[in-house]
Amino acid sequence: MSQTEGYIYILTNPSFPPYVKIGYADNVERRVKELNRTECTPFGFRIYAYYKVNSRLKDKCLHALIDILNPTLRSVDDIDGNIRTREFYSISPGQAYSVIQNIAAINGLEDNLVLVAKTSEDAQDEENANKIEVRHDRAKPFTFEKAKIPAGAEITYVFDDTIKATVCDDLKHVVYHGETYSLSSLADMLRGKSPSAGPQYFMYNGKGLNQIREEIGF
Repeated sequence: MSQTEGYIYILTNPSFPPYVKIGYADNVERRVKELNRTECTPFGFRIYAYYKVNSRLKDKCLHALIDILNPTLRSVDDIDGNIRTREFYSISPGQAYSVIQNIAAINGLEDNLVLVAKTSEDAQDEENANKIEVRHDRAKPFTFEKAKIPAGAEITYVFDDTIKATVCDDLKHVVYHGETYSLSSLADMLRGKSPSAGPQYFMYNGKGLNQIREEIGF
C-alpha cells in the first residue's frame, strides 16, 4: 500500500445507537483498537464498512457533503463558547453506507467499498444494549441516589471525557459550568438537539449510568 492510500470508515457503537462515526484511517482495524482502549463507553466500536481512497483525509469531503445536504445530522456542541464539531452523525449505518456507495458508483470504484459482515457477538451486544435502552425508557426516572452515586461526584459525557458535570446535593441534578441541569437537559444542550434520554449519554467511574442502573436493578 502506498503512503497516500487510506480508508474512509463507518463505525457503529451499541452505546449510542442513534449515531455512526465517519472518519479516515490509514489502518481501520488499528484505529478501532485505539478507540476501544478508552473505558468511557460501555460497548466498543465496530467496523460497519470502509472505502479505499487514494489520498489522506478524504473523509473531510464526505463530511462537507453530508453537512451541505443536512447540517443537523452532525454532532455539534458549544463548550464555553467554543463550537466543536465531531465525526458522529445522527444517521443509520445503512444510510451512511448508501451515501458512500453512490459516491463509489459515480467514480466507478465499487470494488473499493467493503460492507463488513456482522458477527454474532456484535449482534448480541446490540441486542443487549437495545434491551437496556427499552427497559429504561419505561423505567422510573433515574436518580443518583438509587444509582448509589454521591453528591459531589463527577460524571463524564460519553462523546468526550473532558466534559464533566458534578452531581448536586438533591441527587437528581448536575452542575455544569455553574448552571444546574437535569441529565436530559444537559444532554440536549451538549448534543444540540432534543429529546435526549439523559442517562445513556453519561458515565461514572468508567460505566454508563444505564449500565449502573441495570446492575443495581431499578
